[in-house]
Amino acid sequence: MSRSLRRGALAATAVVFSIASLAACGAGNNAETLQVKPDNAATAVDTIEIQNATVITQPKVDAEGPAAVSVTVFNNGTKQQTLDAITLPGSNTAVKLSPAQGSGPITVPALGSVIIGGAGNASAVIENGQEVAKNTGGVQEVAFRFSETGDVKLQAFVVPATSFFASYGPSSLPKPPAQEGEPSGAPTTTPSGTPSQTATGHAGTPGNGESGEPGTPSDSSSASHDAGH
Repeated sequence: MSRSLRRGALAATAVVFSIASLAACGAGNNAETLQVKPDNAATAVDTIEIQNATVITQPKVDAEGPAAVSVTVFNNGTKQQTLDAITLPGSNTAVKLSPAQGSGPITVPALGSVIIGGAGNASAVIENGQEVAKNTGGVQEVAFRFSETGDVKLQAFVVPATSFFASYGPSSLPKPPAQEGEPSGAPTTTPSGTPSQTATGHAGTPGNGESGEPGTPSDSSSASHDAGH
């Protein structure tokens, strides 16, 4: 084999080894791309996995009202579990849990998941939202208590119910009812008086012909009766 052919064979071998080395970096259970974690609050204990844990406060930080916990819970086990409680360690604020339908505990089915927060999903409402609103822009420790796994804790992001989080946040406080004797009487008076007066005025015109006097239709009827005789 000539010297130039030997050099070409060595160069080709080097290229093959280089490609193999690059491929090894992106394959297998320890691939670097698999080590990239999403930028959200997530953790896993036993068969329970928690993702996207977020505490959502009122749109304005100083506004009174409840806050909400939004989270997705996965159950990788073969036995269903119930989410018995959500607590905020270091705080006495209660968190009220409600399933998506009916009443009772929130059930996480075996090999399934449940979404908490948002329309049509289960809910977790923090009654005193101002207690966690002071952490807006930071984190709040949240503990999830499951029937089998026990407590699962993590640091959840605290964000206001604006932009993307608007539909997952707590509802605003209802407006106070109007006091007795205020604007409630005005709308009723105006609509009821105006239509009846208008209808009465127009009702006399067709039967009148020209003058519009209420007695005119009777006189015209008498004249026609005399002419017939």
